[in-house]
Amino acid sequence: PNAAPGGAANNGAATASAITIASTAVATAVEQLARGLKDGDATVRVGAARGIEAALRRGGRAAKPSDAVIAQLRAAVIANGGDEIRQLLLLALTAASDRDPTTLTVALHDSSAQVRRLAVAASREWVDDPSPLVRIEALRVAGTCDRAIASLRDSNDHVVLGAVDLMGTKMCSATVLDSLATKGADWRVQGHALVSLARVDAARASAALPAHVQSTVWQQRAYAANAAKLLKDGLSLGALARDSAPNVAIAAMSTVDDASRALRSRHAGLVLAGANFLKGHAQLAAQMPNVVAALTRLSKMQRATVRDPRMALLQRIQEGGDASVVAALRPLRRDFDPNVASLAAKIISDKTHTTVLPVTTRYAPAPFPSAASLAALTGATARMVIKDYGTIELALMPDEAPVAVWTFADLAARGAFNGLTWHRIVPNFVIQGGSPGADEYDGITSTFMRDEVGFARNARGSFGISTRGRDTGDGQIYINIVDNFRLDHDYTVFARMTSGLDVMDRVQEGAVISSVTIVRK
Repeated sequence: PNAAPGGAANNGAATASAITIASTAVATAVEQLARGLKDGDATVRVGAARGIEAALRRGGRAAKPSDAVIAQLRAAVIANGGDEIRQLLLLALTAASDRDPTTLTVALHDSSAQVRRLAVAASREWVDDPSPLVRIEALRVAGTCDRAIASLRDSNDHVVLGAVDLMGTKMCSATVLDSLATKGADWRVQGHALVSLARVDAARASAALPAHVQSTVWQQRAYAANAAKLLKDGLSLGALARDSAPNVAIAAMSTVDDASRALRSRHAGLVLAGANFLKGHAQLAAQMPNVVAALTRLSKMQRATVRDPRMALLQRIQEGGDASVVAALRPLRRDFDPNVASLAAKIISDKTHTTVLPVTTRYAPAPFPSAASLAALTGATARMVIKDYGTIELALMPDEAPVAVWTFADLAARGAFNGLTWHRIVPNFVIQGGSPGADEYDGITSTFMRDEVGFARNARGSFGISTRGRDTGDGQIYINIVDNFRLDHDYTVFARMTSGLDVMDRVQEGAVISSVTIVRK
């Protein structure tokens, strides 16, 4: 408030100066690291490539490397034989906006499917490839209607679903999509096809919709809700918004009444969706009693892992509440979650025009496992059975992520994963599961897990802990379908797959985890 005239311009100049300094630092670092690409030790070369890729990805767009460094990166792609280093170098060149045709042509014929996938992504060229990883990428960057229709016969289900989705984006044959929506191989194909058909031909999609609304599979009903939104079918949305499956209700939410009903749920994702729907809504003030009641109810659960809906509810109170909400918020100044306590104190201060401070300022996570508990996990493995798909074998890594391994083993021993699903499937990235609510916001644990971001890699087939910010793991897990270098040092990796890559590659949305067994050495 007391800034001198011209303060904004001065701040802008300072920001521009800081960006220039940072860009120069990135360029200098990359130039120094590039020297390591000529080292005789392969480990040094990989380390140099890792540093270059990270530097350019995080801050290199404003500091393109010199022509000499770009030439070194191109040459190193061709000169090095390791899978990892060639991926890193291609990613670095892409981050530097360099798409040299000669380098990419070589990479398109690489022996590694992961290298070829990155080359397709960078070149945006269509290829026919034996690996589904590459075929998926080719559809993404160079798909056409003819290629999508041909890919419907692909042996890989991920490729098929990608083709169905592409047909909606490219406005392809309504006749083919109609056939898939009504007679597709399974509910996944039918659901994806219905959403695509709703984009292409509203009349045909409307005719196919009722059967999907009546499906016994809740995931298919969620796709029906997405299609109904595209079709602006209020009657179908109204029915689906009252569905017994929370995720169907989330997908169908379209009215204040839907949001109000959602606030009465114990499903964290559904409450969060209701709170988010009310953001900026003209009827928010009228819904304030329901918002406060939902916050009070969730707070009594004493589960740290429902932070997201509680914070969203507090934000709605901050936005639309008056002084009458203060009484309900005062106890939250002492809430076990410092995020909640801090925002509650701020709202009370704003509504009462006084200064109120939170009592809780630091989160107290669960006690660290005993030394004996951790020692018992040395050399332990895990066997995960996925219904209708097969078995995955894991080597646990207690030296890298002791708390994550202990938590995973404890949950497995209690059968907490049994019957849960893989709810999030992102081809050429990750699959995620282990949520009782089959979503991002309903975890197995009641307390947050510590991040353990050491040197373990997010390599293809590794297992990690899903989070929504620092130290917010709630027992949900993910598997890296490809080498996800950009996740390194940001997410906890606690296990690596020793067998079952073929199972991982086939897992689809809704696949059920039958059991997880820990085998101690």
